Amino acid sequence: MEGGTAPTRKVMVVVDPTRESAAALQWALYHAVLERDELILLHLENPTSWRSRSTFSFFKRYSQPPTSAASSTSSSEGGGGGGDLDFLEQMKRACEVAQPKVRVHIERVDMEGKDKAAIILAQSMVLSVDLLIIGQRRSLSAAILGSRRNGGSAKGSRTLDTAEYLIEHSKCTCIAVQKKGQNAGFLLNSKTHKNFWMLA
Repeated sequence: MEGGTAPTRKVMVVVDPTRESAAALQWALYHAVLERDELILLHLENPTSWRSRSTFSFFKRYSQPPTSAASSTSSSEGGGGGGDLDFLEQMKRACEVAQPKVRVHIERVDMEGKDKAAIILAQSMVLSVDLLIIGQRRSLSAAILGSRRNGGSAKGSRTLDTAEYLIEHSKCTCIAVQKKGQNAGFLLNSKTHKNFWMLA
């Protein structure tokens, strides 16, 4: 197509300092995000939740000293240290190194006791997101119970985990990502593909 450029998409990845979140972002950077896309890192702030900083070791490979480009784009994200800022800025920097032509920004939302899935769903609609990506941890029992979903229980996310609920109710395409071992690839779930295996 001469002179035609692909339309810009908004890709949102739900991020927190967990292996599942790191895997989702890793998959997004290398398999989903295109050159002119806008990448939104959505972080739900919950003061009573995790405080771990050691679970996102994937990003240490990419946390080179910030270049002038990376530091200028990061400065808009506000100051004040702390674990949340550390991991969010580290994730953002990793995105800028892996995909230098993609615009990356962080969205923080206070959970305030609200339902996680409902907040993510609302943010994806407010920001007109085209693709929503979330890390998923599934035990064997969750996988078995998840296969029993019927269309009748649209009441909430009690019977489905957050990722499954988003897949079912999101207006945009939602992909749940699980990383299987160091080099074993990814297991993907969406409305149209269940347990789709992709090599790293």
